[in-house]
Amino acid sequence: MDHLELTVPGLLLRPWRDEDAPAVLAALADPAIARWNAQDVGDLAQAVAWVRWRGDWSAGSHVSLAVTDDTDGTLLGSVSLHQIRQGNGAIGYWTAAPARGRGVASRAVTRLTGWGFGELGLHRIELWHAVGNTASCRVAERAGYRLEGVLRESHRYGDGHRHDEHLHARLATDR
Repeated sequence: MDHLELTVPGLLLRPWRDEDAPAVLAALADPAIARWNAQDVGDLAQAVAWVRWRGDWSAGSHVSLAVTDDTDGTLLGSVSLHQIRQGNGAIGYWTAAPARGRGVASRAVTRLTGWGFGELGLHRIELWHAVGNTASCRVAERAGYRLEGVLRESHRYGDGHRHDEHLHARLATDR
């Protein structure tokens, strides 16, 4: 699976590479990403370690892909299936500031979700986001993830605070 590449119009989802580290460092320093993603990436060496960890799928519990522009290779974001076990998984993502508002996250999430159902045989994929993260709620809805409820103070985000989360999910049988 190390050579997995998925396409969707305008995007290439591909494995992480060491040369992505500078763009990852810049993206994760963005306050909008840092607020909702607890990452300990403060220098280039930590960004390289982050990229390598994301690129190591050997445990079979996650698949993480760089989301890039399909023409020039610019890093636009990240999309990952994680907590893969017993036919279930969870999906996560972030979008670099210059790519926001262009449907990048919803297209990447939709594509990786379809791959997870088709290739991994997953039955259920969950998506959680802080209730205050309205952009993530729009991504979930556009990608066909139904809102199932609110998880009270269920996760400590990058801002250091526990937030209520929306739980969205898709089933392989959803249309």
